[in-house]
Amino acid sequence: MKPKVVVLSGAGISAESGMPTFRDADGLWEGHDVYEVASIEGWETNPQLILEFYNQRRQQARNIVPNAGHLALVKLEEHFDVTIITQNVDDLHEQAGSKNIIHMHGELFKSQSTVNPDLIYPIVGDGIKWGDMCELGSQLRPYIVWFGEKVPFFQKAIEATLLADFFIVVGTSLNVYPAAELLDYIQGDIPIYVVDKRIPYIEDRENLILVEEKATTGLVKVCDDILSTI
Repeated sequence: MKPKVVVLSGAGISAESGMPTFRDADGLWEGHDVYEVASIEGWETNPQLILEFYNQRRQQARNIVPNAGHLALVKLEEHFDVTIITQNVDDLHEQAGSKNIIHMHGELFKSQSTVNPDLIYPIVGDGIKWGDMCELGSQLRPYIVWFGEKVPFFQKAIEATLLADFFIVVGTSLNVYPAAELLDYIQGDIPIYVVDKRIPYIEDRENLILVEEKATTGLVKVCDDILSTI
């Protein structure tokens, strides 16, 4: 059985491919208050604004490609069982070739029924339009986990973390919950690598390895280090 590597990835790794992180220093997302475009209340108030917002984000995502950090994780799969738990809604990990990805916050290139959250569809064409319906006759919405909504795959992410032999944190501030809670489920004294240009606060623990670099260089070094244990 291959040793298991679990990766928690955040906006920082996508940003290095040119994907906007949405949220600016002043807390706005592309000029909008976050609750206008990322909450049920916003959807109920102005659903067409939200549809257009995510259609634009989707168009941005179509113009970017995986970077060296994404590709380094794919290389790990040759010798390790790799699970990527991502806070990102883009498909850069999939484009790179990673096989086992848990999207904590949804997926930009999918839509969801507003009456049955289990009805999820790939988006074809320009995006979701007002009047696009699910098979039950209800308006489609972005398949994005908005503020205040339950994170559907958190238990699956916990189960993966409990089995990790190596754990990597890359491109995240560890300020977003429940994803940040995953560190509490890491077992024993397994190596924990944290890669970011600005290392987030993390409680000191045994086998904590801090790599204060951007993902495209730091993650390559971490993956090489893990590969050296074979």
